[in-house]
Amino acid sequence: MPLPARGLSAVLLVVSACSPSSDGTDGVVTVASTDPGQTTSSTGPTTTSGDLPTTTTAATAPVSSTSSTSIESTGGSTTAVEPVAPTVLLPRASIQPEELAVLANDQDPQSMAVAAYYMQARGLPADNLVVLSFAPPGDALAADVFAGLKGQVDAALGPDIQALAIAWTRPYRVECQSLVSAFALGHDPDKYCSQPCSETDPSGYFDSASLRPFTDHGLRPAMHLAGTSLENVQAVIDRGVAADGTAPAGTGYFVRTTDPDRSVRWPAFMATVDQWSPDKIAMEYIDNAMGMGSNALEGETDILFYFTGLADVPGIANNTYLPGAVADHLTSYGGQICDSGQMSICRWLEAGATGSYGTATEPCNYPAKFPETTVFVPHYWRGETLIEAYWKSVNWPGEGVFVGEPLARPFAGATVEFDPDTLSLRVRTTQFAPGVTYTIESGPGEQGPWTALGEFTPPVDMVHEVDIPDATEPFYRIVGPG
Repeated sequence: MPLPARGLSAVLLVVSACSPSSDGTDGVVTVASTDPGQTTSSTGPTTTSGDLPTTTTAATAPVSSTSSTSIESTGGSTTAVEPVAPTVLLPRASIQPEELAVLANDQDPQSMAVAAYYMQARGLPADNLVVLSFAPPGDALAADVFAGLKGQVDAALGPDIQALAIAWTRPYRVECQSLVSAFALGHDPDKYCSQPCSETDPSGYFDSASLRPFTDHGLRPAMHLAGTSLENVQAVIDRGVAADGTAPAGTGYFVRTTDPDRSVRWPAFMATVDQWSPDKIAMEYIDNAMGMGSNALEGETDILFYFTGLADVPGIANNTYLPGAVADHLTSYGGQICDSGQMSICRWLEAGATGSYGTATEPCNYPAKFPETTVFVPHYWRGETLIEAYWKSVNWPGEGVFVGEPLARPFAGATVEFDPDTLSLRVRTTQFAPGVTYTIESGPGEQGPWTALGEFTPPVDMVHEVDIPDATEPFYRIVGPG
């Protein structure tokens, strides 16, 4: 990997809700988000349409470093009967399970078993399974064979399908291009492969605000459900499902090693740690460039993120990874799944991670060909799925291999609390994007008509709250762009 490090993206600023905002006014205005049709109730867990249930409680527990906004009372009348908790509708926060298609190969028994297990685990519609039939050729597909398979997939999928889960481990590339990028972007080695060690084309999806990649960008990000055995893949799937909505209190570890060529992401590692305060996600930057400490973690029990750069990372199985954890190591051939002359990204999954990334062919150490942590962490934090956040973090993904449970969403959902004595309503979540303007509305029914109560534009990523006093309308909703 002979190329030097290149410049990485800018740092996001964090503004504490407890301090004056950057424009000199007191406090910050922010709130919550999830998905269309989500409903809430004050008497127990809520039901949703197309997303995780929200949770409602009688009292509000303290949350550190939250930002909050209050909507002034609009003078709604009180009722003579026991107040009923309003229904709250929140914006879309990610692709939905029914928008993910699963590709399987009926000549690969593990592939068919993985597909069946995943379809059941995620409750996917039967029509979302696309069964192909080809003799597994090993690591790579020939271009003409792939063209025929992609034609079948494209013909089988409707415009509502936004992403793909590939339920086989091999093949993982099409000639020099990764299979997942060939399905997402089309097979084009002139654009998406190094010649032999050069820049490649961007995907157009990098750091995108889109929550419908196929609709908005014309691509379906893809991820392998990969492993050396059915049991290994099932364990990854189980961790992804278990992660949903857990808001894990883990730690992100960012390690600069004694390998300078593979540690070119260290400026982004430092920037990521700087932009996230410990009361949101604990972050630790470990700089071992001078070799005075260790290049690897061992014995850690709370790993949420582990990003590093080595040809082979020792001791990874001696750590505990939380459900939804993501780990990868920048090296040339980590994306050769599951066997490689360097450490394969499959080893991360076997150690307990839920997702990982590597390259299938020699990329050289362009940072743009590997996950940019200052992009990945905010998108994951806002409740986007693993496949969305990971794909958005790689600007040039043509040689990249994504593995893991695509729909894992550890930061999904919102908590909605209603106090029947004071008629106060509070929504709490991490899912509002900085710089985006949201409108709070009330209405007599799910279809409105809607009355605007106010709007807000979050300045930073954090735990957001919105308080609505005198919440006497049956329905409230928060509306974002699109």
